[in-house]
Amino acid sequence: MKKQKGPAPLRSGYGGGWIEAVVGSMFSGKTQELIRRLRLATIARQKVQVFNSALDTRYAKNHIVSHDLAKVPSEAVAKSRDMLGLVDPDTQVVGIDEVQFFDDGVVDVCEELAERGRRVIVAGLDQDYRGVPFMVTSRLMAVAEYVTKNLAVCSVCGNPANRSQRLSVSKKLIEVGTTDKYEARCRRCFIRGQS
Repeated sequence: MKKQKGPAPLRSGYGGGWIEAVVGSMFSGKTQELIRRLRLATIARQKVQVFNSALDTRYAKNHIVSHDLAKVPSEAVAKSRDMLGLVDPDTQVVGIDEVQFFDDGVVDVCEELAERGRRVIVAGLDQDYRGVPFMVTSRLMAVAEYVTKNLAVCSVCGNPANRSQRLSVSKKLIEVGTTDKYEARCRRCFIRGQS
């Protein structure tokens, strides 16, 4: 029997992969942690592919970028299922940023990639501007082998913050922005449902 080199071939039911979820509020360092893990995988000579939602145009279209401007190349996709056709056979690590921007199918995509032997690292908000959990992120946290919850610093009092206070008047569930539209807030300083 011939030995295989590298990751297992893409076929359903293989197993051997896993999902890591890095979650938290705005400004908690989720993307920074995702980039750190992806860079370590690259140093270990693992083939890495990174995806981002086409909705996230804050910093760059073809990179994921943290608020401190660290960045790695990525591919913007409109629908989660598009990622399956874009993952190369020899890719070992798949990174996905801003997972809350994707459709519900992203959970199945992550599970399928993990079942095909990939290490899948996702980063995203766990709660929306109202303090309500994002269902996609909640489902990923439930099926992930590893979950890291990052905390930010409350912009009002300096305590640990786990919520994203929207500063604009928009009531849209998804509104892409940074310090112009959001602040990190602790439980006490967060004003539920107010923007």
